[in-house]
Amino acid sequence: MDLGARPLPPFVDATWLDANLDAVVLADVRASMDGSEGEHTYLEGHLPDAVFVALDEVLAAPPSRAGGRHPLPDPVRFAADLGRLGIGDHDPVVAYDQGPGVWASRLVWSLRAIGQPAAVLDGGLAGWDGPIAQGPVTRAPTTRAVVPWPPDRVIDTAALDRRREEPGVVVLDARDPSRYAGESEALDARAGHIPGARNAPFAANLVDGRLRPTGELSAHYDRLGATPEREVIAYCGSGVTACHDLLALEMLGVTGRLYPGSWSVWSAEPSRPIATGRDEPEASGGGPGGAGSDG
Repeated sequence: MDLGARPLPPFVDATWLDANLDAVVLADVRASMDGSEGEHTYLEGHLPDAVFVALDEVLAAPPSRAGGRHPLPDPVRFAADLGRLGIGDHDPVVAYDQGPGVWASRLVWSLRAIGQPAAVLDGGLAGWDGPIAQGPVTRAPTTRAVVPWPPDRVIDTAALDRRREEPGVVVLDARDPSRYAGESEALDARAGHIPGARNAPFAANLVDGRLRPTGELSAHYDRLGATPEREVIAYCGSGVTACHDLLALEMLGVTGRLYPGSWSVWSAEPSRPIATGRDEPEASGGGPGGAGSDG
């Protein structure tokens, strides 16, 4: 597989993929909180030659109070699972889900964090008008090198608590505005957000299910203070949909850090401070679509 000297951006569209199908490994990362999407819908129809990558089994360690609902997988296990699926160390990967890319973004962020080329298919399966295949896809297993999660791409709870109020740090909350504001919370122990965090709902990155133009994304994140000059930390409900924000920021030249435990860890400890209320300048930008995710 060879894409030449062209670096793979965080997002590609269906036209690009159609022209480069033979140069990438396709990964189907469909998932949902209610179980309506997953391996069963993958088997019913998927992009040709796409392997199914399960969020809970491959892209996350078992849930725990210390790690949250979707902790990052142990690097040894992550390498073994990807190798079992036939995804090699240097294979360029294009991942997709049922549409917005929020589930696929977890795989893409994970691979890019450890130095492997990967991109989200913008618009996902809903935006693909090419051929569809059914049934499982099996690739030849391979052995991968174990790569630890780079410390400059992740942050733990203690470090975030120490640094969240520093002038050069911007903390973004990728959940929908109602969860950020503490107006609703069906998943976690307490409602609200980390004090000082700005609301950057992943849905604000999208229009009609596709990534907004770069100029609009840049203006959106500039208003939040998420610029290359500052350290950007992103979180959500459990470290999944925040990856969409981080990939959108990467399109703008901003490399941020993921707080994997996210609100599922922060809210579980009663002694940790929380804030409520809407982030008024950006609250209207969230739009529909966030509440159904684990963002």
